[in-house]
Parts: sequence; structure tokens; C-alpha cells
Amino acid sequence: MALGDAILACLTERPMTGYELAKTFDSSIGFFWKADHQQIYRELSKLRDRGYIQGREVVQSGKPNKLIYTLTPEGRTALRHWAARPSTPPSIKDDLLVRLHALDSIDIEPMRTDLMARLEHHRDRHANYERILKKRFPDGTAEGRLDLGNLLLLQLGARHEQMVADFCEEALEALSAMSGKATVVPIEDGKREGKG
Repeated sequence: MALGDAILACLTERPMTGYELAKTFDSSIGFFWKADHQQIYRELSKLRDRGYIQGREVVQSGKPNKLIYTLTPEGRTALRHWAARPSTPPSIKDDLLVRLHALDSIDIEPMRTDLMARLEHHRDRHANYERILKKRFPDGTAEGRLDLGNLLLLQLGARHEQMVADFCEEALEALSAMSGKATVVPIEDGKREGKG
């Protein structure tokens, strides 16, 4: 997948300015496809050059004019062609996993500290997904294909973050058992307690 495909997918929802598109990446697509604002603006220019999007200038008084981007028929066709191709499963590149592979040759305390930070990170992300799910889909159902796609993405994100948090807890318990030190207690009501 290229950044341009992600932008085209965003623009199927509604016309957007570059700023709105960047904010959409920050709050939704950015959970699974990272791009900074400069990358998005560069890609918008390329998509415009290819004829996949068009920009309509909106004059504003007291502030700079803005461009509102919409998908062209050629852009919709390009998106459909891209979406019809088989997806490529992502590969994992994670330095934490490499450290676990070399566990017999590294210090345990920095590994424990890293696992605790990861645990906190994934718990926070899981909580964020759950908040969004409850806000956007309070009854757990979706109306229409766009809503269904977003519901499924949020559910996958929540499950993934919970799975990684569970793994971090298990790894911390295993390291503690190996080193004889206490570790994190599984959370209840969002609170973590330490033992020992």
C-alpha cells in the first residue's frame, strides 16, 4: 500500500482540506498507517498531478485561502484497482523482539523496564480504541459499508493492543520467575499494582 492509496481511501468519506486530511490520519488511519503532515501534502500534490484528485480553492477573509480536495472519477478507478489486488501481510520489525531473542546475553532489568513501558503504551492504546468504539458505535453495530469498515478496524485495533498488553504481562511474569523478582499484577479496573 502506498500513502496515495490511503489518502484516496480517506477522500471517499468526504472532500477535505490538507489540514483535515492530516487530522484524519492523526485520529483514525494513523492507528495503522503512519504519515506526517509534510508527507501528506507532498502526496496530495502527486495525486493532483496524476488527475486522481482535484483541489477547489475556497477564499477566506482574514486568513489564507484553503484548498478542498475531492476524488476524481480517475481517482475512484485507481482506488478500486488498488483495492482489488491482494493485500500483503505486514512484516514485524520490533527491536524488543530482537532483544527477547538475545535474552541470554543482555541485562534483565532494562528489558523489564522496556516491557513495563510497552505494557503501559499498549494499555493506553487499547483504552483509546475502546473509547472511540463506545463513542462511535455504542451498541456495537454499524450502518452501511463505511461504518462497518471503521467498526471492524477499531475492533481489530482494540484486540491487537489487548493481545500485546497480555504478552507484555506474561513476559514480565516469566522474567520475574526467572530472576526471583516480583512484577506487575494483572490490571483490574485500569489500575496496575506492583508487588515486592
